[in-house]
Formats: sequence, structure tokens, C-alpha cells
Amino acid sequence: MQEKRSHARVPLQVEVACELPDGSRIDGTSRDISLGGIYIEGENHPRFSTQLTVVLMLPGAREASRLPGIVRWGARDGFGVQFGLLGARETHLITELMRR
Repeated sequence: MQEKRSHARVPLQVEVACELPDGSRIDGTSRDISLGGIYIEGENHPRFSTQLTVVLMLPGAREASRLPGIVRWGARDGFGVQFGLLGARETHLITELMRR
């Protein structure tokens, strides 16, 4: 199977909260991250194409980051989120993770 990702991913295990448009929240743990998205492990999964906000503490950050995204695929143990437009701070922190 050919890799379709345009961004390399790095392992990242931190607690994640996904805020959904209806005000509900899904908690999980990240497995990996890139500038393009994140994989979140957990028991509950939002539906495909659900827009959400991923809230997590990126390594090196002083406060939690709020990353806009959309659910692009699901698996038994979690789901993949494609990020929307990231701010300069979040882009820098994720880029630094990629360099490690």
C-alpha cells in the first residue's frame, strides 16, 4: 500500500480533548502528529467529516493549544483528524517536534 500522507508524522502521546460543534467533548490520547493532522486513540469516535477543535498540550508550550480540524477516517481504536489553518505558535511547536 502506498503512503498517501503529505506530512511525515512523529509519535506523540498526550491527553487530548476534542470539542464538537454540539458542545460535547470526546477525550482520548494522541498517537502521532504532523503539520497535517493527528491520530487520536479512544473508545468514542466522532463521525466522518465532523468538524471539531483538538485541545492538547504540545511539548514546549506554556498553555494548551486549540487546533481546528475535521475527522477524515476512523478505526477500531481511534480516528484521524486533518488540521485546518494552524496558528504560528502551533506550527512552530509541531515543527520543533518533527526535528527531534
